[in-house]
Amino acid sequence: MPAPIRRLAVALTLCCALLAGSAAWATTQGNGQPPSPTVAAATPSPTTSAEKQKFAKTRFVANAALAAGATYQWIWKPYKAGKFKKGAHGRKLTLVKAALAGAFTYNRLKAAVRNAQGDPTLSKALAPLSAAIAGLKGLPAKLGKGDGSAAGAFNDTINKVKEAGKSAGAPVRNKVPSTSQLQRGS
Repeated sequence: MPAPIRRLAVALTLCCALLAGSAAWATTQGNGQPPSPTVAAATPSPTTSAEKQKFAKTRFVANAALAAGATYQWIWKPYKAGKFKKGAHGRKLTLVKAALAGAFTYNRLKAAVRNAQGDPTLSKALAPLSAAIAGLKGLPAKLGKGDGSAAGAFNDTINKVKEAGKSAGAPVRNKVPSTSQLQRGS
């Protein structure tokens, strides 16, 4: 057997022995029952209150930035260009994209509010905006029907969230989500 294949065989045998040994050891621990599988956390879990606050601001900024980017790219810009008006070229596709962006924006703003609750400064700054964010819930349907006033409501709410974030030390910049993010809603 050549040297590289021999090394591979030794490594494979060693890995299998370690795997079998660790599985046997795990089943003998405790009451003899096999251990329940554990699932790794998808997000980092902060341990101190300072870390919780830092992560809260970071997640708030990420969610609010995606909401702001979606609003600007697929609602406000087409509205200013007159693409929601009857007879505009590509109006139907623009309305569908705007309705998707509206639902996405509402979803990300709700997530941003949940994130802000981990930081006292952010939660105080966003408290007056919860009614405005909740008011966005029905606007994607209005956008889908071509109601241009809904675009202004989205833009106003996004600007208020940006101001609240800036006053709490968490400035928000627009980040345009991908089309797949819009379709998934996250």
